Order: sequence, then C-alpha cells, then structure tokens
Amino acid sequence: MPNGFENSKILIVDDEQSIRFNFTRFLTGEGYDVKTAIDFDSAIELLVSFEPDLVIADIILGGHTGIDLLREIKGKMRCPVIMITGEPNIDTSSVAVRLGAFDYLSKPIRKFELLKVVLNALELKQLKDKNEEYKSNVAAIFRSIKSSIMTVNKNMQVTECNSSAFRICGIDPKEVIGNNINSIKTQCNRECFNVLRKTLVNNITISEHLIECNCTNRLNQTVIVNSTPLMNPYKKCIGAVLLVRDITRLRKLENSLKEQYNFHNIIGKSDKMQSIFAVVDNLSNIDTTVLITGESGTGKELIGRALHYSGARSDQDLVTVNCSALSENLLESELFGHVKGSFTGAVKDKTGRFQLADKGTIFLDEIGDISHHIQLRLLRVLQEKEIEKVGDYNPIKVDVRIVAATNCNLQDKISKGLFREDLYYRLKVVEIKMPPLRERREDIPFLIEHILSDFNKKFKKSINDVSKDVMNLFLNYRWNGNVRELKNILEHAYIVCNKSVIHVNDLPQEIFQDNTVNNVNIKNDPEKIEEIFNSTGKNITKTAQILGVSRPTLYSKLKKYNISN
Repeated sequence: MPNGFENSKILIVDDEQSIRFNFTRFLTGEGYDVKTAIDFDSAIELLVSFEPDLVIADIILGGHTGIDLLREIKGKMRCPVIMITGEPNIDTSSVAVRLGAFDYLSKPIRKFELLKVVLNALELKQLKDKNEEYKSNVAAIFRSIKSSIMTVNKNMQVTECNSSAFRICGIDPKEVIGNNINSIKTQCNRECFNVLRKTLVNNITISEHLIECNCTNRLNQTVIVNSTPLMNPYKKCIGAVLLVRDITRLRKLENSLKEQYNFHNIIGKSDKMQSIFAVVDNLSNIDTTVLITGESGTGKELIGRALHYSGARSDQDLVTVNCSALSENLLESELFGHVKGSFTGAVKDKTGRFQLADKGTIFLDEIGDISHHIQLRLLRVLQEKEIEKVGDYNPIKVDVRIVAATNCNLQDKISKGLFREDLYYRLKVVEIKMPPLRERREDIPFLIEHILSDFNKKFKKSINDVSKDVMNLFLNYRWNGNVRELKNILEHAYIVCNKSVIHVNDLPQEIFQDNTVNNVNIKNDPEKIEEIFNSTGKNITKTAQILGVSRPTLYSKLKKYNISN
C-alpha cells in the first residue's frame, strides 16, 4: 500500500540467501527500491554507489560484523540502520543501540514486523532530513545576514550565532555556542545582553534600541539592537533572538552632515528635496560623476558632502576646490600640483588636490568658471584617470570621484564657446538640480527651527521661534539668496533680538525693499494689517514697507478698518 515512501532505497546486508530473497520480495511489493549485499565489502561499495535511505544488516557478516558496518555508516552518512540477528545477545544489542542503530530485531522476522519497523525508520529519517535541511537553511540565512544574530534558550544558553557577531561584537561563534551569555567575555558594556534578558524575563519584543559601544576595539561604535521572544507552537516562550545591526557608518554620515558649515544638516520636507535625497541615496554606492546645479545659496556643497559621506568612499578624504576663487595658473597648480622650478615662485614641489583626494572625492565648486586650458586637463582626468603635475610629464594615476557644482547655465556657455561640450557631458552623468527656496517654501519653517537651534548653541541664547508676521513675511519673500540669505537675515535678527521670539522690528531693513513679500490677501486683511502694525510698535513707515504700500495708503487702511494708531 502507498505510504509516502515509495521509491525509498533500502540496502539489505545478509549472508543468508533466503533472508535476502524474502526481504526483497516483501519490500519491493511495497514499492521500495531494494538492493542486497552478502558481506561487509560488497555493502561498503553499495553504500557509495547506491546511497540507501535505510540499511538492514545482519550482526554476523563473515570476517566482519554488522557492528563494523554500523560504525562505517554512522561516520559517513545520515542513514538509519536496523540490526538483525539469529542469536540475540545483550552485549551486541547494547553496542548497536549505543552506536545509533534504529532497532534490533531477532530472527525469524515476520513480514508485518519488518514492514512496520522499516516504515518507522524511514519516517524518522524524513524528520531528521527536514531538520537538517531547516538547520542548513537557517545557517545559510545566518551567514548571509550582515547583522549579528544570536539565539538563546530560556536558560540564556547560546544556541546559534552567526559569523557577523565576531565582526560587530568581537564574539567567536565557535566559542560561545552552548555557553551561558553571562560567561561570554566581551569588550563592551554588555547592554545588548541586558536587552536580551529583559525580553526573556518579560516576554516582550524590544525594537530599535540604540547603543553606543566600543566592541572589538572600535571607538564610537553605534549599534541598533532588536530582541524578540522565540515561541513554540503552544505560544510558550522557549528562548529569544538578538539582532545587532552596526550603524556606525550611518552615524558617521549623520555627524558629518551636522558639522558647522552654513548649518549642520540638509533640511527638506518638500517633495523636491525628498526627491533629491532619494537620488543621493541611490547614488551612495554608485561611483559616478555628478553635476549639481542651482542658484547660489541653495546648498549645492551640502549635497556634495552628502554624496561623499553616504558612499563607499566616506572613510576617505573629501577635498573641496572653489574654482572661481583662483586664477588659471593658481587653479592649475592647486588641482594638479607642480614640481619645483616649474614657474616663478615654485620654490618646492606641491601635491595637488586630485592627489590629496585619491581614493576619496573631489568637489569642484563653480566649475562653470574654469578656463579652456583647465577644462582640457580636467577632461583628461575624467577619461584617463590620471594627472600630470605642472612642469612634469610623468602621469600619476588617481582614483577620485568627481562631484562638480555650478550656478551657471553651462549649455548657454557651450553655445557661446565658453565651455567644452564633451566635458559637460562627462561631468553630467547624473545631474542634481537644487531648487531655489521660493520653490520649496514649505521647508522654510523647518529651516528656521534648525537655524535657530544652531544659533542657540553658538551664541548661548534661547530664541526658539519667530512671530507669525515674521513667518508670513518669510513665506512670501522672494529669497534671491536662497537658504544662505535666510540664514544671514536670521543671524542679524537673532543678534539684535532681546526676547525669546524674533519680531519684525528685529529684521534688517533690506528685507522690506522687495515688494514681492506681499500679496493682495495680506494688503486687504484687517487682522493681518493690525498684527503687522502692532508688531512694528505701530511704526507707520516700517508697516508700510512690509505691506508694500505707501504711507497715505496705510493711513487710509487704518482708518477704513478702524485700527487705532
């Protein structure tokens, strides 16, 4: 009858022909694939060529015993063995069981008894095979995951641990499996083990727990810890799994972007900025040339820094060059270096910025202002990945990622013959267009909050907000200088402000020169007019400037809306 194990391979080893014949007849009748051997040597050959799922062997096999065969099988393959004998013996039966025999049967063996034992043995093998397959799959998953994974039972004994644990935590899996975590020697504060202990004691999941540690002699290592209970089918906790993810590189990027240069970070909640962040993320590990375009003050250099610190070169140098700040000769020497005596004033050899940026990134700001000669030399770097120092004709190989930025319209310069078209397309493998602040006004409140936070740290004051009229003014201002202008205006207001909130009176006069700060709704809104009027201390001139109307018009509106002056 079909039992789900049809075609299973069974090897019968016995020197009695009748036993081999009857067993073969019984088992093939059930659909099993059967082969026989008359002695130890022929059995060994079939173990290799036939690869049986089950072996049935007699205890006595001429010059060898079935126990010898059992030892061979258990040492080389995962296969259950049923021992049979015509002379039951306590010693041999105990040895067989100790060596892992599935069962021990005495002759004569009836068909029903044989088929039952065979079926039980194959079922056990199937369970063991599935268990081994599961373990193998789990082991493969453990090996493939870059995070450290450790599982423990209820007694805090380590049951599994992957190789990443050594890289992240300095823990050797071979040394810790089977041991209690309390006995594991580490170089850290063991806070992750405390998280694991809380999971087991309280039967709870602990997610995204941030830990600063110094494992494996790595200073300022930062990890994220997740700990989850392991449940059996009866919903009973049988252990826990601890996952430790190293985010040191991400933290390094975060800290790098927070360094004081204009302001600590790139702020952008708008769709346009979020799209740019997504592009930066996609380019993090793609070592391609990037051209960043946009008006002055939009944050092009910050994006250049983000590209460097989010990529594989983040542990190498980021070298910045302002191409418009130097003459052609000085820029050439600055970029490529020079040898002593190559020109007047070259009193010693100089290493250029490209060499300094080797294995890292060079950020070429205002690339649109470089001369044709520098353009040609830069094109060679992009094509050949090598430079020549001024006054030297020996090429030097450099491995540098180039990120360039400009506020110029390079295509317009190309049409006027001022910029090489081939260099333009070499630089513009990917272009990131920075939007002006007037096209992402929804970011202004977040930028204000961020800039004021920086000023509070810098100036040791506590100004955390702007008034509603200032916010309304900022939201309607043109911002020709973009984020840089916003910061400068806020810095002026921050310095003169002596309250906890910045008001209109604290702003510099130049912001009122641009009538684009106003719109019809504000000019004809009595509440807004009164709010701005009061915020200026009822100053007619400044209120008129903010509203973009003449003094007589303001007087007329104050009278029309019954606003006391």
